[in-house]
Amino acid sequence: MVRKFLYLVAFLIALAIAAAIAWAIFGQQIARIAFVPSAEFVVQKPMPSVVYAAKGMWYARPDLPGNPATWRPNSFREPERPRTAAVFFIHPTSFLDRSAWNAPLDDKASRDLAETFIKGQASAFNGVGDIWAPRYRQATFGSFLTTQAEAAKALDAAYADVALAFNRFIAEVAVDRPIILAGHSQGSLHLMRLLREKVAGRPLARRIVAAYVVGWPISIERDLSALGLPACSTPTQSQCILSWQSFATPADPQSVVDAYDATIGFDGKPRRGTGMLCTNPLTGTRKASAPPAQNLGALIPNADLTKGPHTLRLRPYAQA
Repeated sequence: MVRKFLYLVAFLIALAIAAAIAWAIFGQQIARIAFVPSAEFVVQKPMPSVVYAAKGMWYARPDLPGNPATWRPNSFREPERPRTAAVFFIHPTSFLDRSAWNAPLDDKASRDLAETFIKGQASAFNGVGDIWAPRYRQATFGSFLTTQAEAAKALDAAYADVALAFNRFIAEVAVDRPIILAGHSQGSLHLMRLLREKVAGRPLARRIVAAYVVGWPISIERDLSALGLPACSTPTQSQCILSWQSFATPADPQSVVDAYDATIGFDGKPRRGTGMLCTNPLTGTRKASAPPAQNLGALIPNADLTKGPHTLRLRPYAQA
């Protein structure tokens, strides 16, 4: 009996090793099979320009009670300070279905996952401003695993919704109110396009406290100049961009680097070999390290988060 058990353990170990080797060699192919849609691309009907006037088109906005962006841990104490800014947050990919290239707005699974992302990410800005997070017909996860033309079409369709939501956000927010822009993953990809098309070179740029373009690489040499804002270099700097990638331990960024190297920058030249903008979110600066103890919100219960970089960033604008 013991021998049979040992045989079973050995078999399971061998199976796990074989699976790990197969994933290391064929992981990208397996992911494509699992997530890239086999369905034909369906052109998304443009939504009316006023569609985002409806509260139901938002996961979060200041007049929407109980939205996920207002979540806080039970033990958290919100510091008393003015909530000066208006925050526009674009959630990451939550549609994992391969039956369509773009998520239907009534898809419950992707909506539930998007709310979870907003709860864990956008809520970080609760202490500094009112959060607006739109629903949009996001591109499916498989769009990022293929070079098929349908993937680019799906991303364009998703951005069209985001752009409409942003127009409404700007119309709703007071003209003298500072703005924070934030996104993650697919949300950051759309945020980069927003910066290029609706912020760079426009008066609106003067109102931007900071743009948090997280989880999507920005080429310092090829992209940054087209976004209309410089990289943040000090924790109190305003009107600038922060960006970083995060990886599990041990970190393996190769898949991101491979995809990055295969793309063309905003200046029309290849991104290959160029530096990615990397901001330390704890210090608000580039090329900087910080001890784990500096991550107050994660490691110290009931910490005063007023010392975070994004909070300090409000001050220069308020004094201008």
